[in-house]
Amino acid sequence: MAAQDQYHGSDFSDPQADDASATYSAARNWLITMPVAVLLLLAIVFGTSAFIHGQLLSLGGDIWQNYNMLRYDMSEPTCDPDMDIDARIASTKAPAADEDSLFDAGPSDPAAQRRSLERQRDQCRDSYTRYDYNQQMTSTSTLRAYRSLELGMGRVNQLGQVFQAYILVLLIMFGGFVALVLNEQIALRMPRTRLDVRVSSGAQVAANLAMAVSGFVWLRLDSGGDITLNVIWLAGFLILAAAAAYRMIKVPANAQPGGSLIHAPLTIPLYCWLALVSLLYFFVGEGYIAGPAIQLTKMIRFADLYTGIGLFVWVGMMLKHTRIAELLFGLFRSWELRPEFIVILVVLASAWPTAYTGASGIFVLAIGAVIYQELRIAGTYRQLAIASTAMSGSMGVVLNPCLMVVIIAALNRQVTTDQLFGWGVYVFLLTATIFTGFVYLTRKSTPYVATPDDALPAFRRAIGPTIPYIVIAVAVVLIYSRLLGQSFNEFSAPVILPLMMLALLGYDRWRAKRLYTGAIYKADRGEARAPDHEPAGFWNALRASTAESAVLLGALLMLMVMSIVFGGVMERSGVMDLFPENLGSVWAATAILVVMLVIIGMIMDPYGAIILVSATIAPVAYHNDINPVHFWMIVLVAFELGYLSPPVALNQLLTRQVVGDAEIQLAKAEVADDPSFWRRHESLLLPITVLATALLLVAFVPLIFIQIF
Repeated sequence: MAAQDQYHGSDFSDPQADDASATYSAARNWLITMPVAVLLLLAIVFGTSAFIHGQLLSLGGDIWQNYNMLRYDMSEPTCDPDMDIDARIASTKAPAADEDSLFDAGPSDPAAQRRSLERQRDQCRDSYTRYDYNQQMTSTSTLRAYRSLELGMGRVNQLGQVFQAYILVLLIMFGGFVALVLNEQIALRMPRTRLDVRVSSGAQVAANLAMAVSGFVWLRLDSGGDITLNVIWLAGFLILAAAAAYRMIKVPANAQPGGSLIHAPLTIPLYCWLALVSLLYFFVGEGYIAGPAIQLTKMIRFADLYTGIGLFVWVGMMLKHTRIAELLFGLFRSWELRPEFIVILVVLASAWPTAYTGASGIFVLAIGAVIYQELRIAGTYRQLAIASTAMSGSMGVVLNPCLMVVIIAALNRQVTTDQLFGWGVYVFLLTATIFTGFVYLTRKSTPYVATPDDALPAFRRAIGPTIPYIVIAVAVVLIYSRLLGQSFNEFSAPVILPLMMLALLGYDRWRAKRLYTGAIYKADRGEARAPDHEPAGFWNALRASTAESAVLLGALLMLMVMSIVFGGVMERSGVMDLFPENLGSVWAATAILVVMLVIIGMIMDPYGAIILVSATIAPVAYHNDINPVHFWMIVLVAFELGYLSPPVALNQLLTRQVVGDAEIQLAKAEVADDPSFWRRHESLLLPITVLATALLLVAFVPLIFIQIF
């Protein structure tokens, strides 16, 4: 969208600039930005508190011996450390033996009795020793202050574990409300006419109201559960239903008159389709009204995972409001690369950050706007830029440390992360080679790279301004790794990256301000040219990125919520049981499962799909002699093909979500008269062709080698 142009000062302009500015000016108030920012910051605080508490425990153990014993004031023991053992033995006289008793053990052994009393006395003395040590050490102000800090951080950590679910549900409901009000839900077609708006809003009324009914029934049944959480679900769905009803009655003034009954259903958000199908099954098929609400508990079990999605999206939106991408692309411009080859480099380079975000769709939402805009600035035509943005994250889901692979290994004892990541490298190289080949064969320009003599001076100038950003990023990672003992990995990335981006955003806005005021001489520094007007400050940029995050996050999480409910339908309906366990030959089994997996990828979010496949399809694959590692490589590639394939093409829809529907329409208009079918539909055909080719090779080539060897 246009928001970043004001920071870049580039020639590229977004046709949606006026609309985006109007939307932001109406949405940037604290009613939208403040609650989302507070929830995301709480998630960071709670996540960081766990790292800090662990480090404080470790440090306390290094400073004080037996620190765990000093964390609390001990109560004085009540036993007798100077017990007179001889007196106790003498006072204990065995009763006369009862020859008729079945349980009489005879006279007690004095030696055994003495040993027992001696052990009791020793234990009592040890208790007093620990008590005296505790009293002596805890009397020092240093230990008491440190202990208060550690225990306080422990309570924050415990509070975070309790409130993680509340943060997630509030993010879902508030983000869903914002996306509904701003008409940014994920659908096959954006509402344009009054009929579109009424049909889309009506479907949302029905879906959310039915979910509220399910939540109400579950609230009455779940007497031993978390009532507060169930009430939040119920209230959230009721508010969403009310907002959709208001929108259906009071259609926005900018909606076009009329509409088509054929096109209007395409504007119904995808989450509504999943919800209505699921609700129809539970309400009518099973008569199980509470069923949909119960399925939501599956999401709560992975609350930290889904909250991490929100943090990744926030990182992407903050990145969008910095000059970082422009500076990095300046390195490519130094070598005067043609647009198609910049596309290749960008898509391949996107694989690594995708592995940290955990799913391609999350990466597209988080970074897609930046990638698309910079590709357009580099001269890439719209069809190729859209295609590249849509599949920018598709290659990284097989690389270490992608969370999808970690979940697969956790749910399936037949595979390990080492096996999956090891073979994932080969799958990545294969897909990268195929993508490079297709882009090269369909290129519009001739290959060209500047000579080192021409490029290196410009490259050195371009790399200079990036150094402070690199230093800041490394410093944040070192703080966590050295001070908090937490390395940068798939589990810590959702906490570390937002703090890193906050620091980078602050520095970037400060430097942009100095560039604008001329405080920095730019001629020989490789800086991008200064903005034509005063750039936004840190707080304005943060507020804008938070508002955009709320919209995108609400749209995605609502889809994930209903995808989980739909996954419950797939499990309970027994659809998977319709397939026989023995599918014939391994070739036939592989072919059938490939088709099924692509279809699942079309309609479900990756995490819900992995859980479903692990429970239903994976056993069928193993029974038909498909190697487990081979099967899960097929799953990951098939899912990515599903996310890029019609009729849903989720990653394409997410691309439209971040670049704007106007850009999509302009891309179509640019090639409307092109005689080449490929050129007219390149944004859709290129990702599908690359992933379909990769899937066929990944699925069937190993079978050939197995038969040969």
